[in-house]
Amino acid sequence: SPPLLGLLPGRFSVFPLFFLALLLGFASLLWLQLSCSGEGPAPGGGQGRGGPRQPCPPPAPLLPAEDEPSWGPHRLALLVPFRERFEELLAFVPYMHRFLSKKRIRHHIFILNQVDHFRFNRASLINVGFLESSNDTDYIAMHDVDLLPLNEQLDYGFPEAGPFHVASPELHPLYHYKTYVGGILLLTKQHYEMCNGMSNRFWGWGREDDEFYRRIKGAGLQVRRPSGITTGYETFQHLHDPAWRKRDQKRIAAQKQEQFKVDQEGGLNNVRYRIESRTALSVAGAPCTVLNILLDCDTSETPWCTFG
Repeated sequence: SPPLLGLLPGRFSVFPLFFLALLLGFASLLWLQLSCSGEGPAPGGGQGRGGPRQPCPPPAPLLPAEDEPSWGPHRLALLVPFRERFEELLAFVPYMHRFLSKKRIRHHIFILNQVDHFRFNRASLINVGFLESSNDTDYIAMHDVDLLPLNEQLDYGFPEAGPFHVASPELHPLYHYKTYVGGILLLTKQHYEMCNGMSNRFWGWGREDDEFYRRIKGAGLQVRRPSGITTGYETFQHLHDPAWRKRDQKRIAAQKQEQFKVDQEGGLNNVRYRIESRTALSVAGAPCTVLNILLDCDTSETPWCTFG
């Protein structure tokens, strides 16, 4: 017999020793939880001794295991157009990482941060995000940073049958017209290319989604929406506060007329931009990539890209 076992009595069983080790391990984990949550005695004795308690370590985020088949074969690029909304970003990234991980959706979050001096252009940022997302993603979510899904029954899976509008008019807290496709929209990369992406002519807030709906129809695609969701307008949490964060809704020069037209030529094929930096970040343990994007504008084509 091995030397260690030779030191033990002849009738000694390893099972009591194994049970004792398990018991000690459980007791140490319980002590750690009580000591960091404030429910047990403070380290070092009584009140005010031993220094402040340490916060409990956050739970480990759910991450896809490459050999775990329950996560499925597809990978989502979550494209988030962004500019100067850091409070919302700090809530969005960890929340969406947990939400998608719990649903076993392989994903990567791309924060598309517009850092130039032109007016905000959500559609162009999404085009850039599509072009810059890694080759190991095969579908995208065009996702507003101020919209959080509250119902776990919402489907973020691969939209093979066509564009899937998660934030449908029946569920979105603000927008209820039947051709609305904003907020959260899923498309395969193939379908997005069939639409030539989104128009780059929409500077300022609004209307780019309405134009994209017509692109979807023009490509012969059918928009699908959630079914069986009973939470109505409480399906999402809308983080935007219009009282202190004003949207750029100005219409300048010919923009009033142009905003209702379908852009027959522009999209993925002519978006003009430069990546200033690409940074991998972790927000409360949730990974994401921040792309600092410098968009370019041809002022002879869209003079309303600036306020000048």
